[in-house]
Amino acid sequence: MSLISSRSETEVSESALAGEFSLPVRVYIEDTDAGGIVYYVNYLKFMERCRTEFLRQLGYDKPAILDDGLLLVVHKAEVQYHRSARLDDALRVTARIEKLARTNVVFHQSVWRGNELLCDGLIRIACVCGESFRPRPIPTEMQKKIASTTES
Repeated sequence: MSLISSRSETEVSESALAGEFSLPVRVYIEDTDAGGIVYYVNYLKFMERCRTEFLRQLGYDKPAILDDGLLLVVHKAEVQYHRSARLDDALRVTARIEKLARTNVVFHQSVWRGNELLCDGLIRIACVCGESFRPRPIPTEMQKKIASTTES
């Protein structure tokens, strides 16, 4: 058995499924509760990382978005938990666009261990002005890039 993986644990990839982005995540001890399973809120952290890397792949990193006076904030999260992840599990976190509107985008996100669905949900991200925290339109270029991921 080799201790060296041929694929980086942080390497991002686009799924063969049209419009789905995935990120591998390893479960560390800091992610687990006293019972040795992933604490429920950490699935949301895994989903956040996946959305961040999705945007990075489109050319948008967090500092650049902040420099443009934008904030992308979670407005609503609906999550269902199906199975538990455990210490050292290799997970795959996915994100695909469910709905793109003028001031927000809804992601359908899932957390998988192999072919087993552990958690999924809908996460609505609102675009707000960095100064007033009021809703504002998603910039046109960003809208176009996000929309391009939904085309087959």
